[in-house]
Amino acid sequence: MLFNVIIEKDEFGYFAQIPELKGCVTQGKTYEEALSNIKEAAELYLESLKAEELKAFQNRSFSITAIEIALNA
Repeated sequence: MLFNVIIEKDEFGYFAQIPELKGCVTQGKTYEEALSNIKEAAELYLESLKAEELKAFQNRSFSITAIEIALNA
């Protein structure tokens, strides 16, 4: 299964989340650590689901894209 991961950097490190898996969030001191942590968190999240809940994720499509917003300053 493929999932989109959002990783944000702040002054404390990196924060990772998977929007499709509500509440599946983690952090890490480095980008690589956050990526590894979110993969583990997703695996645990998916293991906790019932078969019918898991099947719903196999048929979903989710897209994240960037848009540019012009500010009038």
